[in-house]
Amino acid sequence: MTKDRRSGPIDRFRRDAAKRLRKNETDAEQRLWKSLRRLPVEGSHFRRQVPIGPYVADFACLAARVVVEVDGSQHGEDHAVEHDPKRTAWLESQGYTVLRFWNTEVFTNTDGVLEAIYAALYGSRDEAARPLSHRRRRR
Repeated sequence: MTKDRRSGPIDRFRRDAAKRLRKNETDAEQRLWKSLRRLPVEGSHFRRQVPIGPYVADFACLAARVVVEVDGSQHGEDHAVEHDPKRTAWLESQGYTVLRFWNTEVFTNTDGVLEAIYAALYGSRDEAARPLSHRRRRR
């Protein structure tokens, strides 16, 4: 009998942490989430507060393997300056493209942030959007 890979205490902890983060999202995360929901992502979609390995990504399009992180001022502190590059390196080693934006960028240049995300998904806006392949699972 095989054990469900998501049933362990660590995975349950990460799922619970993700739920807690969704309930307590920052203003910048709320603003970006509203914009991401309107971004045309054919064949998939973005999720918020997604457990990936030992981390919880702010936003992720799993089909395109794109992670978007929205960083507040705490990410300028010493511990985060050490931790964030390790986190990014691990996600990239798993095949993800990681985009990081400061909260202020989300508020002052939302269109620019969305263009960068779109470019990571499809290339430049001038290219035809290629559909992503992603099968949704029913719960």
